[in-house]
Amino acid sequence: MLAGLSGCSSNADLTAVQAERAKPLQRSDIMQAIATSGNNVVVGTQSGAMITSSDAGKTWHRQSLGKPFLSSINDIAACPDGSFLALDFYGRVWNSDVGGKKWTAHKLEHPETGLTISCDKAGAWWVAGTYATIATSADQGKTWRVIDNKQDAQITILRWVNDKRAIAMGEFGLVLRTDDGGATWEKLPPVPADFYAYDLLPVDENTAWVSGVAGHMQLTTDGGKTWTIKENHAGAPLYRLFMHKGIPYGVGARGTVARLEGDAWQAVTYPNAIPVFLGGGASVEGDNLLIGGPGGLLRLVSVQ
Repeated sequence: MLAGLSGCSSNADLTAVQAERAKPLQRSDIMQAIATSGNNVVVGTQSGAMITSSDAGKTWHRQSLGKPFLSSINDIAACPDGSFLALDFYGRVWNSDVGGKKWTAHKLEHPETGLTISCDKAGAWWVAGTYATIATSADQGKTWRVIDNKQDAQITILRWVNDKRAIAMGEFGLVLRTDDGGATWEKLPPVPADFYAYDLLPVDENTAWVSGVAGHMQLTTDGGKTWTIKENHAGAPLYRLFMHKGIPYGVGARGTVARLEGDAWQAVTYPNAIPVFLGGGASVEGDNLLIGGPGGLLRLVSVQ
């Protein structure tokens, strides 16, 4: 009986399986980060695939960074020259050519676990993560300078405001700021109530929004020295914040797309919304946003 079963399985038709694997978007994909540069879009997945578009999300191309689940992309950044950076949960930084067509891996020793990646205005790479450690490379990953902020907290987000100023935030309300291009970092007063930062959106030199656990939204107008709680009528945590046509937007839990209206965040209604977490969001051409999540969810959403 076992021999018979074995014989049948050897003649199995795998056409459907092979066709599914050839698709740029797959049902097993969990989209975790999105970055754009002009019409070029790069999306990173939990299983280490890069999904790219050169036409603002109309068509897609898929490439793997290695064997599935040996890479996991948890953050992506666009650099000033049109290239992209991606942070791999398994201790690597990946950088691409312009448009994200070709990727190269670089081993990351510190931080122990990287959680956020960015490019500064000059194109230097910045990674932050566990134990409030920040690492930077000015030579495309050949050498790294490590900054130990001596805090038992993880930095979850680091964003550049201008050529000299950046803000890093994380666990327990941690706020760090540099005003000299990252040479030194100052610890600012913490955001109250052990705030945990998901994403930070600078609006100008002194104004920035930060999103956190349980849908908390806070605003600074003095470069991160003080923060004010603002209303989030969307009723969901916002995992990614970005600008679209000069207006702050966010995506998050339960399929939520939200935007700033006046002094409060409001949910944006869009067709065929699915109540799943949205791990990525970005502005693309026209009235469109690009949103991504589990189950191969990657779609353009028109907002007015």
